[in-house]
Amino acid sequence: MHLTSIDWIIIALFFTVTLIIGLSAIKKSASSSAEFFLSGRSMPWWLLGISMVATTFSADTPNLVTDIVRTNGVAGNWVWWAFLLTGMLTVFVYAKLWRRSEITTDLEFYELRYSGKEARFLRGFRAFYLGVIFNVLIMGTVMLAGIKIAGILLGMGAVETVIIISAITVLYASFGGLRGVLYTDFFQFVVAMIGMVWACIYIVQMPEIGGLSKLLSNPAVQEKMNFLPDFNNRDMMYSLFIIPIAVQWWSTWYPGAEPGGGGYVAQRMLSAKDEKMP
Repeated sequence: MHLTSIDWIIIALFFTVTLIIGLSAIKKSASSSAEFFLSGRSMPWWLLGISMVATTFSADTPNLVTDIVRTNGVAGNWVWWAFLLTGMLTVFVYAKLWRRSEITTDLEFYELRYSGKEARFLRGFRAFYLGVIFNVLIMGTVMLAGIKIAGILLGMGAVETVIIISAITVLYASFGGLRGVLYTDFFQFVVAMIGMVWACIYIVQMPEIGGLSKLLSNPAVQEKMNFLPDFNNRDMMYSLFIIPIAVQWWSTWYPGAEPGGGGYVAQRMLSAKDEKMP
């Protein structure tokens, strides 16, 4: 893909603005540990909600959803739509309880709920497992998607992509704390939504597509448009609908969608200014 000078200027401007926004919170975040990890427990719910959504909208998300729809149609999304049940419980039930706990991170909950050496061991084990092993694997998958996208769109190599992205992210996350992350999440989410909608409109109007009506009338697309899976196909019904709705949403630990909330979702709920929701 050939990029002109204006394209590179826009890309550089995006990363520069992201870095500036993230670093703008240095002064407040450095004032105390509560400010660094919890933004002083003063964040509004609307900003926290946008940040939660923005965090799940990573570089690998569009690729994953595209593959799901291509393979199993729109109905294939029930494998993660089922987590809506968990999300609603978290929003309307557990969010207030997390905020009321007055803890700093979700890992503190284990010593709050349990006691003794066992509780301390569990907290330490989960800190190591989630922080060193699980999150590294998650970041690896996201980074792999970023490498593929940067390679196609920008002609960048893997090492180059990792260094640039990591340097910018580590800088504003390390110095700006959670407040800096929340601000950059908001900015990046707005840019991502505008770009996504504009790209969809542009692509659908291309001569190869011929507009939305022609796209939706294509036989290859029509057979993938069902909202619910084919209940005559038992394998698809069980794997894509029954199991996710009946079991998966409450039994599967998924970053940001675990029952009751946890990880970065809990961190944002803990940083809210109060228990009241808009």
